Amino acid sequence: MRLLMLSCLLSVSAFAEPLSGRESVRADNPSAAAPVTHPRLVVVRLQDATDVHNELVFETEYLLMANEQPFDVAAPALFWEDSLTGRGRAYFRVAPLPHARAVKTPDFHIHPVRGVTVLSNGYPCVETEYEGGAAGRVRAATDFQRRLRPYVPGRDGLFLSNTWGDGNRDACINEAFLLREVAAGAELGVDVIQIDDGWQKGRSANSAALANGEKGRWGSWWDVDGFWDVDPVRFPNGLEPVVAAAKAKGMEFGLWFGPDSTDEAKYWEKDAEFLLSMHRRLGIGYFKLDSMKSLTPLALERQAKLMDRVIDGSDANITLDLDVTAGVRPGYYGFPRIGPVFVENRYIRPNEGRLWWPHQTLRNLWSLAHVVDPVRLRMEILNPRRGADLYPADDPLAPGRWPEDAIFAISMFSSPLGWFEIQNLSPETVAAWKPLISRWKRERDAVHAGYVYPVGARPDGVSWTGFVAGAKDGRSGCALLFRELSDRRDFALDLSGMIAAEGLSAAVIGGRGTAVLSGNSLTVSVPEKLDFIWVKLDRQP
Repeated sequence: MRLLMLSCLLSVSAFAEPLSGRESVRADNPSAAAPVTHPRLVVVRLQDATDVHNELVFETEYLLMANEQPFDVAAPALFWEDSLTGRGRAYFRVAPLPHARAVKTPDFHIHPVRGVTVLSNGYPCVETEYEGGAAGRVRAATDFQRRLRPYVPGRDGLFLSNTWGDGNRDACINEAFLLREVAAGAELGVDVIQIDDGWQKGRSANSAALANGEKGRWGSWWDVDGFWDVDPVRFPNGLEPVVAAAKAKGMEFGLWFGPDSTDEAKYWEKDAEFLLSMHRRLGIGYFKLDSMKSLTPLALERQAKLMDRVIDGSDANITLDLDVTAGVRPGYYGFPRIGPVFVENRYIRPNEGRLWWPHQTLRNLWSLAHVVDPVRLRMEILNPRRGADLYPADDPLAPGRWPEDAIFAISMFSSPLGWFEIQNLSPETVAAWKPLISRWKRERDAVHAGYVYPVGARPDGVSWTGFVAGAKDGRSGCALLFRELSDRRDFALDLSGMIAAEGLSAAVIGGRGTAVLSGNSLTVSVPEKLDFIWVKLDRQP
């Protein structure tokens, strides 16, 4: 199953199952979408390099008239819809985001009468039909990604921890520290223990262990003999003891790794063999991929070969988190079959200048979930008691103002990232999180197996917002709703198009408040601000 980006067409055989509609059309062949009198065009542009960007989704809607001038669009996702019926055609470019491509060419030509023409620009385009308006767009986006990476319970949507988020970088990393992380992770309910940069013998530019004047590397790793050996000082017994300890407690293990971008990723085969060898020898199944540079078509082609070899060589048992926080990288749609996108680095540490705000992470998840399958988003949560003195004392949105279980709840419908040293969580935080994590583990397969719809307002710290997870058949699901600093205690939600709620009952399974289901309308009441409610919608046995 190839991910090469050089062909204009994407064949049906590239998917786990056939897509409805045509997968791609050439530049000189207009879309087969039937003309409509009142077309709605929705263009979705995405942003990565999240170290310097926080607004990640920009949606523009057009109601086109026949006398408008045709125009070109560069965007990863586009929808052409009959505004009266909600039926439409969705287009997705399996490619880096437009700003990250070596050649800046448009993706689509828009004619107000004839519709959408997919332009030949060297990247595959998926084209499929949908119905149901905005909810149908979510389903179309999810289906396209699930055909490239089907959801696998026990492999996907897991709670992964990574100590880097506490800001100590690799200063604490050693065998004794990691054994304590394993014990604390098992107590909390973590699924995957991951070591970020610092497990290896070589030192990167981000290491806290650099001597005065010493410069670490950021790439060209294979130019240093033994760079990717396990650090013999930090792990004198190798990684085997910590991996075995995690496995003994029912957890998986993960590592940070930087694919080498030297000379247009010429070492891609070495990278692939290294990852596969760590999987075969130690059973490591989760890798965070950092430092990539996808600057040329040849580099992207070789990186695609790397991803394919690792996924195919492990029978898809390796999960690769693609870091999109900096640099020129393949982005949200570049390699959709490899695993989650590692979305952002946010910290609570002195002199950082940019603190972590729970509502901002919730905003990014909610916004991206319109076109990126939420299980493909690794969304961070931080230690809410860390660095409380760094926030203004009167700031009502600081992490310490939220109920502690609400902090975990913001990431529940994604692939959660515990961006902290687990062993340094307070007993109060652990006590608040454990019951919710336990319940989430019982429900997450149902959440991820269907569709996740963003509902309410885009999170901004003062609104009602959240998600509805609906089963594939639309006959059951749940709602995860957040009352930010809204003065309204109550929120009413029409479930039409997401869940056929007639005959279902509503049961509160997390958070605080009450829920009433009447027909297809769900009304919840949450007494306190910055709190949440999680409501299961199902038939009583």
